[in-house]
Amino acid sequence: MTMYGQYGKYRFWEAFSAILLWTTFFLAVFFSLFQPIVAVVFIIIFDLYWTLRVLYFVIHIFWAYKQYRHHLSVNWLRKLKKRDDWEKIYHVMMLPTYKESLPVLRDALKSLQQAKYPNEKFLVFVGGEERDKANFEKYARQLHTEFGDIFGHLEFTVHPKDLPGEIPGKGSNLSFMATSVKAYLDQNEVPYEDVIVSAFDIDTAAHPQYFALLTKTFLESPNPLRSSYQPVILFSNNIWNASVPVRVESFGTTFWLFGELVRPERLWTFSSHSMPWQMLVDVGYWEKNMVSEDSRIFLQGLLHYNGEYRVTPIFLPVSMDAVEGDGFWDTMKALYKQKRRWAWGVEHGPYMVGKFREKKELPWRIKARYLFNHFEGMYTWTTAPMLIFVLGYLPFFFSSGETAAIIANSPFTLEWMMRIATIGIFVTGVLGLSLLPPRPKKVKWYQWIVMMFQWALLPITFIIFGAIPAIDAQTRLALGKYLGFNVTKKKR
Repeated sequence: MTMYGQYGKYRFWEAFSAILLWTTFFLAVFFSLFQPIVAVVFIIIFDLYWTLRVLYFVIHIFWAYKQYRHHLSVNWLRKLKKRDDWEKIYHVMMLPTYKESLPVLRDALKSLQQAKYPNEKFLVFVGGEERDKANFEKYARQLHTEFGDIFGHLEFTVHPKDLPGEIPGKGSNLSFMATSVKAYLDQNEVPYEDVIVSAFDIDTAAHPQYFALLTKTFLESPNPLRSSYQPVILFSNNIWNASVPVRVESFGTTFWLFGELVRPERLWTFSSHSMPWQMLVDVGYWEKNMVSEDSRIFLQGLLHYNGEYRVTPIFLPVSMDAVEGDGFWDTMKALYKQKRRWAWGVEHGPYMVGKFREKKELPWRIKARYLFNHFEGMYTWTTAPMLIFVLGYLPFFFSSGETAAIIANSPFTLEWMMRIATIGIFVTGVLGLSLLPPRPKKVKWYQWIVMMFQWALLPITFIIFGAIPAIDAQTRLALGKYLGFNVTKKKR
């Protein structure tokens, strides 16, 4: 297997998403030039669809937010201790890292130490890379001195570089770490079915009650070994110092996840999440030669268990760092690369097509649902912002002399639909304020005002850091210019 051995097998399906988006853009321009009435009708229908979709989205956000606030108010450890079997569960923490500073690594371990959960139940594995071996091993010695006696187990691993069939990235590091996890569990005769794995980015700090709720949910699930567990993701560790576009995109990602958490039938794993160790063993751990390991591991479970695998929402947050580079423009560049890496989830399309063909026993309804959700999501990610905010205005520039009533009245119609859609922006703005951590003393009070009015930039960020990185990713895949793993710049 070559470094990119998983790619190139289904070239049509690798290009499919890009064909859809570029065909849409071509037709939008073509009809704007030669048949503006047709283009206007399409734009009105499209905007109406998105207006209804925004309202539908807002309803789901409200419901998810209500669940979130309720779960924050509960003492989950107290509830968990009412069970007789809770102490049998162990939590394996897998924390891959590359060139992160000692304070970032220390904060990750402090977060676990401060969790309202017995520290001896944490089996912690921190995985560095050979490319940063000298620094990582120096930090590992220091951290082992500070935390070695706190957790049930603390181990540091170094992922060798340039192993056959791998690309450098989180997935290959996690897969290498898993061999050390297995060795420890086997040596200590820990039952696989009693182990929950949390694969966290190194900057992740879980809510103090997260592991108590996760354990309770796991024990009370009808089939706990057939589910991953997805928390709320907040990019709030450094949010008060982040640039405005970064804040808008960070909250936008959180609200997107809110909308998915209350629709488990659509939910995939994203970023930091938890899963059964038994599932990881069954599927052979993470794939080593792809970028989007956080969502791919869910697909691996879905395929292995012939559709009998799901994602269970956990309505408590884990907080992470927002993107931050060396100065404003370096931050914008890093944000773009992060969004493009997320959009590289388009690689799941050809993967699903190929695997679904092989899996005859997988019900066709499940295949159809996941394929439709994937390709529809990738299509709207690229086209919706461009059609609403850019290409949707083209027909009016080329319709001079047209007297059709639809041309005359469409600006008024579109204006009202945009006003209704603005409700979604207002709701996310207000709810976003409630998700903020306490304002640091060094941050001026008027930042609250900036936090509220920053949502006026949503259309711009929607295009620059939403549609364009996704167009970039889908076009690269179509052209066979395969993307490697890009580590997001973050600072403390």
